[in-house]
Amino acid sequence: MASITFAVDEELNKEIKKFLWLNLSALVKQELLRRQKLLEKLKEKLNSEEEQELVRWSVELGRKTKKESFKKLLSKLPPKRREELLNSMSPEKKEEYK
Repeated sequence: MASITFAVDEELNKEIKKFLWLNLSALVKQELLRRQKLLEKLKEKLNSEEEQELVRWSVELGRKTKKESFKKLLSKLPPKRREELLNSMSPEKKEEYK
């Protein structure tokens, strides 16, 4: 088993020493194990099919929003500048924005 050492300030150290019955190592170990279990549950939830579907949906929504915003901006440009931008795109992308 690994060993961890950490420093506490003098004031906290004095407070801890008042409680002779306090096993700080056991307390920290228990808290670390509790947090590890919480992290494992969170990882499971984030890797769930439902969560992955939500990620796919939000990415797609972001792409659609970006595309619509770009179309609006293009429509506000002078025709010459608009053509310059469209000509710098691939043929597939150019068709999407015409």
